Amino acid sequence: MSKMKKKIVKDKYFYNETEDKVIVDFVKSDFVSRRNERRAYELTWELNMNFMLGNQFSYISPKGEVADLDKNYYWESREVYNHIAPIVETRLAKLGKVRPTVSIKPTGTDKEDVYCTKLSKAILDNAIARVGLSDLISKATSWSEVTGTAFYKVVWNENMGSDIAITGDDQTIKAGDVQVSVCSPFEIFPDSSGSAEIADCESIIHARAYPASAIREMYGVEVEGTDVDTFTFDTTSVSGAVTGSGNVQKLIHHTKHDHVLLIERYEKPNSTNKNGKLTIICGEHLLFDGDLPYMVGSFNTRGYPFVKQVSNVMLGSFWGTSVVERCIPLQRAYNAIKNRKHEFMTRLASGVLAVEDGSVDIDNIEEEGLAPGKILVYRNGSTPPKFMDAGTIPNDFSIEESKILNEFITLSGVSELMRDGAAPSNVSSGTALNLLIEQDDTRLSVTAESIRTAVKEIASMIIRLCKQFASTKRVAEITDDEGSIELYYWQGSDITSDNVVLDTTNELAETPAQRKNNVLELYRNGLLFDENGKLSNRMRIKILEALGFGMFELTEDMSGLHIKRAQKENLELEELLPLDIDDHELHISEHTRFLLSAESKVCSHEHKVAIDNHIRAHKQMQKILGQTEE
Repeated sequence: MSKMKKKIVKDKYFYNETEDKVIVDFVKSDFVSRRNERRAYELTWELNMNFMLGNQFSYISPKGEVADLDKNYYWESREVYNHIAPIVETRLAKLGKVRPTVSIKPTGTDKEDVYCTKLSKAILDNAIARVGLSDLISKATSWSEVTGTAFYKVVWNENMGSDIAITGDDQTIKAGDVQVSVCSPFEIFPDSSGSAEIADCESIIHARAYPASAIREMYGVEVEGTDVDTFTFDTTSVSGAVTGSGNVQKLIHHTKHDHVLLIERYEKPNSTNKNGKLTIICGEHLLFDGDLPYMVGSFNTRGYPFVKQVSNVMLGSFWGTSVVERCIPLQRAYNAIKNRKHEFMTRLASGVLAVEDGSVDIDNIEEEGLAPGKILVYRNGSTPPKFMDAGTIPNDFSIEESKILNEFITLSGVSELMRDGAAPSNVSSGTALNLLIEQDDTRLSVTAESIRTAVKEIASMIIRLCKQFASTKRVAEITDDEGSIELYYWQGSDITSDNVVLDTTNELAETPAQRKNNVLELYRNGLLFDENGKLSNRMRIKILEALGFGMFELTEDMSGLHIKRAQKENLELEELLPLDIDDHELHISEHTRFLLSAESKVCSHEHKVAIDNHIRAHKQMQKILGQTEE
């Protein structure tokens, strides 16, 4: 009997096959019920994905499946003029700039709290780099832009991290580490689609397809693999690639072979289960049944390890909406207009030939047509073949086409300027162009804010998991502005605060070019000069950094080193004497800034007096060296 089949009840292990079967049957029944309730949303997501890929003659049939629409006539034009794909790609490119940075607020003002907070920030930064959060955000945003919703799963993986040697044994174990993954909306099943947020759900099911070999390795249970549809999680039917009209293919093959369905049912803490409940089943096997393992909620409470990100909020619904869903009716209308125009043009170019019955060889004309220079023989006394008047293309077609293109901009929030990188033909004013750019960014700000909120929640969960599970000593790397790396040893007990805040404002509100232009405007207006009308070395370095040239000129490296030394002196407790090689002006400015900043509030009175004496020593050295006037 595998240890993973044992259930934890009052810290004692026991195995009851009958009770296990009851639990498995309950979870499976609950999963099927939720899958049936959510089926309408799944069909919408599949339809969105089809339109994104270019299969735009698909629809949701009365049978409850995505199917291809048949042609009315064999000669009917069924080409696709995909405007949805560039709209989504443009939005993804714009949202790719949204990569907020986070910090941790200290719980107090004493020096120990400030130090622990800086260490927690370093731990968080290292964890975010290890999990590759930027790539995960890109993947999740792709899901949310097409389907409307995406999820992150933040857990502690005991099989990750560095190796730890077991005392008295040659074996090693893993220290464990945070693992963040992206879950598609097809994998998440809330207790009700009417629950607006994850915290509102009484329970959540996470279903996913796992290789049968992985289940044997992780849980020690022998299971037989089969074909699993990763969208519907149906293990009986196999859906493959179906050829659509023209050269376009239907939704690509999404069936995994030799896989099994793993179902995790999370139940939040309540009066019955104060620590919540996690039940994991696979087939007829109960793999785990116990408390929620992750304290990812506020105030060290147990909660769901999921974070939701949406493209646009649907009021009163667990799921978000996508711009693709809005654009589908327009895309269908646009394809119809373009195809009818092409059919009309083909009819004008090839013509429709009218012949009298029995006057010509019909088979020959059907095979060869009326080629230039062709000798056409027709029956004596009959009417010669002639082309029928096809008329001209109605102007209404072009008018309707232009209206639909404008409606694409209205519904998607992607203007010609954002999509094509070119100004509209009727706009020439620079002020008007800036207004268009601001409007584009405003339409995306809601989606960008959802990404920023998700990153903040992910960061909170990461630091809470490190605090809960990092029981062994680990190393955190802190890199300063000069590129120097300092190593700190830490463990979970060193983390005193999990209050994560966002450092940056909305990245879409101001582009890098706009920020650089603002700095140059401040410089031109003299707002960056000191009271003597000069540009200090410190301000010069800050301007270079803002313009992206922080390490561009080697002549500025010396000033940077002086500032770094002065910052370290601010933290020293013993009396320090200035050196002859010091840039006294920079040191005096940096020490004065420290005394006036909030950082000095955590310092003792003796420490502040020592820094003040150090400033006096720098001024005395200036007088001796003749660097200042008496």
